[in-house]
Amino acid sequence: MAAAANAASNDAGGVNPTKLVTFLGKGGSGKTTASIFAAQHYAMLGLKTCLVIHSQDPTAEYLLNCKIGSSPTKCNDNLSAVRLETTKMILEPLKRLKQADARVNMTQGVLEGVVGEELGVLPGMDSIFSVLEIENLVGFIRNNVSQKNNEKPKFDIVVYDGISTEETIRMIGATSKSRLYLKYMRNLAEKTDLGRVASPSILRLVDDALSLSGRGNNLNGRTSSEIWDYLETTLTKLSSVFAEPAKFGCYLMMDPNNPMSVNSALRYWGCAIQAGAQVSGAFGITAPDSLIALGETVENNFSPLPCAFVPYLKLNNRLNWNEIMVGNQSEGARNILSDTNNKSLRNSVKFDPSDKSVKLFMPGFDKSEIKLYQFRGGSELLVEAGDQRRVIRLPSEIQGKVGGAKFVDRSLVITMR
Repeated sequence: MAAAANAASNDAGGVNPTKLVTFLGKGGSGKTTASIFAAQHYAMLGLKTCLVIHSQDPTAEYLLNCKIGSSPTKCNDNLSAVRLETTKMILEPLKRLKQADARVNMTQGVLEGVVGEELGVLPGMDSIFSVLEIENLVGFIRNNVSQKNNEKPKFDIVVYDGISTEETIRMIGATSKSRLYLKYMRNLAEKTDLGRVASPSILRLVDDALSLSGRGNNLNGRTSSEIWDYLETTLTKLSSVFAEPAKFGCYLMMDPNNPMSVNSALRYWGCAIQAGAQVSGAFGITAPDSLIALGETVENNFSPLPCAFVPYLKLNNRLNWNEIMVGNQSEGARNILSDTNNKSLRNSVKFDPSDKSVKLFMPGFDKSEIKLYQFRGGSELLVEAGDQRRVIRLPSEIQGKVGGAKFVDRSLVITMR
């Protein structure tokens, strides 16, 4: 299996980046069960695995028979689990910000008077701080920016069970969306007196606090232009991670007995694509007596994604995970989770210069829900759907104005003129 090969490579002295795995689906579709199943699978392959729960729901503790705290707790061989609590996650970034401020002396000691323990959680903080904590566990920035850092990561696999699918999708799309904000911030910083004076110090403070540039490679001594270029390059590299199945495993989860759960999974597939992610498979969770009949329905709806069922768990007794993982019912799910080179995955954007058209694969949407905008003289196409916006840069040979659009086989075909 690919995952086992990765473990062998690490044992042989090679350093592989930590892989992030998550599940998208409607509430009650079995995302937590699937996350625990995946974590058990990777751990039993010999991979150091961390299950990250961002919820006060005690289901994970019951299924694992393990008390989960705010720091990684070992549950069994190769498997640790941690529960993210935003009130505690505030403290470490604030501490690092104070340390950075003491070095650059930007606030002249004002930050020292801020007591982190008395700060409460405001809306939006959960996602912001969970991103920082996941980065601490996964190390996307270290792996993609500081290539000289050859340290072996803490974990081979991090399985993230987030607050909600919508929040997880926004986190996935954050890097690509931030690039647009960065562009306008740069214009503001370079074209205003206040921006030219303040922006270098602010950027160095943030970089120093978050260690964005890696060890021994801070931004001191760089020009403002070099700092902005560096940030742009960082975001570009990070956004590409979510399209690489070897680094990011994104799976759909549904209850095949519930049509709304199936439709939601289809919708989230389209939303994930809009956010810049590659979805690698789809899972159903259901009672054993309906596996065969419902399996065909799921496969037809989610083709070309590989589909499988996570075993049905009887919760009236303590679970025997060794028995669950080696059972025949879990084989298909294990194979999908281990496959990092799925050849059935398709490119969501296809250009046809001969027809001067763009084909966008957009499952879960219909034509009436998709809005198209054009800026930069027709060189870009902005696609709005599923409360997500995606900018597509057009090749020079098909640049122009939108002449028409039609929906064919879950894809929007746009003709340029």
